[in-house]
Amino acid sequence: MDSNAKTPLVTIGIPTYNRANGNLLKVIERSLAQTWKNIEVVVSDNCSSDRTPELVQAIRDPRLRYIRQETNIGPTNNFNYCLEVARGEYFLLFHDDDMIDEDFVESCMAVIEPGHTVGTIHTGVRVIDEHDCIIQERRNVAEGQPMVEFIRSWYRGVTALYLCNTLYNTAGLREAGGFVSRKNLFNDLIPTIKVGSRYGRADVADIKASFRRHSENRGSKVPLNDWIEDCQQLLDLTCELYPGECPELRKEGQRFFTKKMYRHSLHSSSRIQRVRDYLHSYRAFDYSISPLSFFYRKKIRRRLGL
Repeated sequence: MDSNAKTPLVTIGIPTYNRANGNLLKVIERSLAQTWKNIEVVVSDNCSSDRTPELVQAIRDPRLRYIRQETNIGPTNNFNYCLEVARGEYFLLFHDDDMIDEDFVESCMAVIEPGHTVGTIHTGVRVIDEHDCIIQERRNVAEGQPMVEFIRSWYRGVTALYLCNTLYNTAGLREAGGFVSRKNLFNDLIPTIKVGSRYGRADVADIKASFRRHSENRGSKVPLNDWIEDCQQLLDLTCELYPGECPELRKEGQRFFTKKMYRHSLHSSSRIQRVRDYLHSYRAFDYSISPLSFFYRKKIRRRLGL
C-alpha cells in the first residue's frame, strides 16, 4: 500500500444523535481547526429530533459535509456510514463527546514515511470527565513494538486504545469490515487489531486526544454475556492472526478479561447476582483468576494506597 501524495486527504467522521446541546459544535470546530488543512469533516446525523440540522448547517466551511439519515439506523450503522462516504486516504471516527488536539492529524501524518501508508496510527491519550477535567494521562510508549507486543501492552494496561486516539487507513478499515464485532462492544478494537496487523502501525508518543468518561458511557449497562462474547471474539482473532503466540496471548488475554468482567459485575443489582456473575466470568475464561484472589489483592492494594 503506497501513496505518492505529500498531503493525503484525511476524513474526520462525526456520527451524532441529539447532541446539539452537548459538545457537537465544539467537536466540529476542533475538526475544522486542525493544523493539517487537507481534511474533510463528515457529520452523519442519525435522525436527531433536536436542533442538530440548524446547528451544523449554520457552519460555513466547504470542507464540511452534513448528511441527515431519514430514519435512525443505530449507532454502529452510523459509524460505518461515515466510513462508507469518506473520501480521505485516512479516517478518524470522532465521537461527539470526545476531543482531539488541534495538531492531532498533523502529528499522526508526520510519523508516516514519505511515499508509504500504514494501517493505523496511535497517539497518547488523556481521559477527561464531563467538565473537561483530566482524570488520567497516558503517553503512547509502543513505538517500535511489533503488533503482537502492542496487544500485550494493552492487556497490561500500558497502552490505551480508544477511537479518539486512532487514525485508520480508510481502505484497510473497509477491507476489515468496518466497525463491527459480535455484540458491537469491541467494534473499535476488532478492526484496530485487524488493520494494524495486516498493514502495520505507526505511533505518536505525545498525548493528542481526549476520551470523555461520563454517566452516559454505556459499558456498565450491557449484559455480562454480551461482554464475554466480544472478549472471546477478540481472543480468537489474536490467535488467528498470531498462531505461534496463541497460547501465551490467550492466557494473558483471559486474565485481562477476567478482571475486566469482575469489575463489570460490581454493577449487578444484588449480591447474589454479583456472585453468579463472578463465577460465570471465572468459568468463561478458563478459571484464569479466582474472584477471591482478585478481590483479596485489590483490598491489599487499596490498603497500601497503590
